[in-house]
Amino acid sequence: MNLLQVLDNLKRDPEFMQNITHWQTLPAQEAQWANFPTKLRPELITALNQHGIKRLFSHQAAAITQIINGKNVVVVTPTASGKTLCYNLPVLNQVLENPESRALYLFPTKALSQDQVAELQDIIKQLGDKINFDIRAYTFDGDTPASARKAIRSAGHIVVTNPDMLHQGILPHHTKWVKLFENLKYVVIDELHHYRGVFGSHLANVLRRLKRICQFYGANPQFICCSATIANPAELAQEILEEKVELVDKNGAPRGEKHILFYNPPVVNRELGIRKSSIKEAREIAKRFLLNKIQTIVFTRSRLRVEILVTYLKELMQWAGKSPQLVRGYRGGYLPTERRAIECGLRNGEILGVVSTNALELGIDIGQLEAAVMAGYPGRIASTWQQAGRAGRRSGVSVAVLVASSSPIDQFIINHPDYFFGKSPEAGTIDPNNLIILLSHIKCAAFELPFTDDEKFGVETTHEVLEYLEENRILHHVDGKWHWMTEVYPAEQISLRSATPENVVIIDTTGKERVIGEVNLLDAPILVHRDAIYIHEGHQFHVDKLDWDRKKAFVHQVQVDYYTDAHTSTDIKVLDIFEERALNDGKKAHGEINVTRLTSDFKKIKFHTHENVGYGKIELPEISMHTTSYWYEFPDDAAKRLSLSGDTLGEGLRALANVLHHVTAILMMCDIRDIQIVPMVRSPFSQEPTIYIYDNHAGGVGFSRKIYYLHEDLLQAARDLILKCNCKNGCPSCVGPVLEVGEKGKESALGLIQLALNS
Repeated sequence: MNLLQVLDNLKRDPEFMQNITHWQTLPAQEAQWANFPTKLRPELITALNQHGIKRLFSHQAAAITQIINGKNVVVVTPTASGKTLCYNLPVLNQVLENPESRALYLFPTKALSQDQVAELQDIIKQLGDKINFDIRAYTFDGDTPASARKAIRSAGHIVVTNPDMLHQGILPHHTKWVKLFENLKYVVIDELHHYRGVFGSHLANVLRRLKRICQFYGANPQFICCSATIANPAELAQEILEEKVELVDKNGAPRGEKHILFYNPPVVNRELGIRKSSIKEAREIAKRFLLNKIQTIVFTRSRLRVEILVTYLKELMQWAGKSPQLVRGYRGGYLPTERRAIECGLRNGEILGVVSTNALELGIDIGQLEAAVMAGYPGRIASTWQQAGRAGRRSGVSVAVLVASSSPIDQFIINHPDYFFGKSPEAGTIDPNNLIILLSHIKCAAFELPFTDDEKFGVETTHEVLEYLEENRILHHVDGKWHWMTEVYPAEQISLRSATPENVVIIDTTGKERVIGEVNLLDAPILVHRDAIYIHEGHQFHVDKLDWDRKKAFVHQVQVDYYTDAHTSTDIKVLDIFEERALNDGKKAHGEINVTRLTSDFKKIKFHTHENVGYGKIELPEISMHTTSYWYEFPDDAAKRLSLSGDTLGEGLRALANVLHHVTAILMMCDIRDIQIVPMVRSPFSQEPTIYIYDNHAGGVGFSRKIYYLHEDLLQAARDLILKCNCKNGCPSCVGPVLEVGEKGKESALGLIQLALNS
């Protein structure tokens, strides 16, 4: 059956349709065409014609015209709308005008960098003998051989890299890149929406350093940004670039008919409010597509769920008499060669189904998929549209199915389609002047070039920061300049993406020792602790040893009918209060905290039934992180006022924390993983019952300050969500299951909200 027939069968299936809360059909859209801008060189237009491109989409022509006229541009159109040409054509045009010109392309991932270079090379090949010199485009990242690096530095017209490599491998060594920086005309930043929070704040500072070096070499590059649909693309681009930008957002690309289905799994325990597993339901929906030979991508929210679903779908293929290799997994931790092979298999049709984390959410070319199934709400509206857009990327009918979990945020989205389809996607939030981030990059900038007395690096207080670094014997001030004076290489100590740059390598010892993957240091205690079951490509590995000092995990292959899930406890120490205010009988505040996490034990969970079949202890060191937090202190007699025992107060705080976590993510329009929440019956800082909501990023990126000002709105939204839930004592769709929050958890949470609101 083709996809339309499968969709028709779904509509006729009453058991399936009773779980559909919304079925949206987006009609096909015709292309809006435009002629090539007059300033494009004729040999480039001839090459495009030979490549099969006779005209441009209207947004491509508009963007190219603005760029050639010297404007910084941000292009915002949906997935598969041809944004790549918006920057490739003006860049190639400039190189044809002046072969000394250079361009720098930045992509958030190495995979995307390599994918885009392949597309660029296709156009360069078409230029061929139409020009009397070779246009050289190279990828420069951690996988680039040392032997090729010299040639790239001297001869590369277009250098394609990622922010991490620019930060650590290019800017600190700018004297080796003189040819690039003297002639840098364009800087391309693709997937702009990806640069939010800590990553975006770091990137803004990396670009400050880049512009500073360009100015030293006499260059003043233009910036070309591309983004998926977000609420504030021009504002975000201007915050990152600190330059004025022109917005191009009228999409002229064609679109095939698209069906978007919201699927809410049936309730299996009405009293507890528990629904069927979103993973199991996603498997059943994917099964309908895969068995009809419809190429499908399934998105999940964690590495563990990827491997669980891959296991289930490989079993399905085997049961159906087909090769299990038709289904593959794709996530961080797979080796680069493995990921390239999977991408190639999807493009040429050798792979029928892939299960991925958000790693394939970005615009890597994986061909023309017809169906996308999302096992759980991705956490952001923009991410949901990106994942849905991976199906039907070129033309024809496509379908995307969002399968909700029992979590409050999923239930809110799945039951409020008007909010999803009518609301602008989230706004990107960054804080480039976060003191921790700023200080790190001022160190890097000083290492690269001495600061002058009158120089400003993003903030008016730059001089004070330089004085602080001199006091700490990091800089030396002489003759109006601030010189780097330590032997430390600062860029190596700063990760743009996480609290720690270190990874744990996973080594399979089943036969000859081989590296099969890696995990970051923060995830290692959860995923590769001793006796964990680590799943990779559907294969199970028992972790024999986690060598914390050497950052290595040793595993061997096993076949067991369970997987493991670790428990982490969190402790908080308040370091500084930025703002505080007494409210009724409590107090709200936000400030700087130190978070200490300890992974102490794990559960063994059986496949298919998901029942607990055992426990184990984990003995690993604590991991600490400085960040910012909002917190609310209840009065010390809160339990007495609400007639609660100490235990019941704890259950009420846990229940309220659970619902606040999800409500905060909805109102802040951020990923639920961007924030964490910790309830304490007796906070070590205030000795009062307290709930902390903190930025889950080292240094914080401004979320906690916004939460501080949304305090009352959060409490009212939490109260409304609890009151509208039909469960008796608590369930996963509001305050959490009764087993977690107790018989009086729901009632206690409402009492605490009433006390905080004094109503």
